[in-house]
Amino acid sequence: MKTLYLPILAVAALASAAQAAPPARVAPKVAVEGAWCRAAPKGAPAGGCYLTLKAVVADRLVSVETPAAARAEIHTMSMDGGVMRMRKLSDGLALPAGQPVALKPGAEHLMVIGPKIDLVVGASVPLTLRFETAPPVAINAPVKAVGGK
Repeated sequence: MKTLYLPILAVAALASAAQAAPPARVAPKVAVEGAWCRAAPKGAPAGGCYLTLKAVVADRLVSVETPAAARAEIHTMSMDGGVMRMRKLSDGLALPAGQPVALKPGAEHLMVIGPKIDLVVGASVPLTLRFETAPPVAINAPVKAVGGK
């Protein structure tokens, strides 16, 4: 009789453990596509960089770093009394789960301030994007002509 109960108990224990296991967590990754920086005149005090981010789970772009400039910031642009205003997003940029967020000219974008390189067509700007939960993503954004895609 003991030999009959042991297999049944083993199956019941495995089924119970499987039900108690927490659901698999989705890795907090952020995909980066279409990164580029706009060419700027020699000696320009700043330049803009653009890209599209898509987070697997809700996250936030909290900072950007580059050795190619004194500093880099996340910015937004808005119209205020007919004047285009640009400001730093101190708390970063929300990335809703599964929805692409485009950083583009005239809207949210990255600024490289005090460039240490000439932002000329053909150059490349190394950027490290830091997120609230996802691991950092390092990219090289090619510099393209004004109006570049």
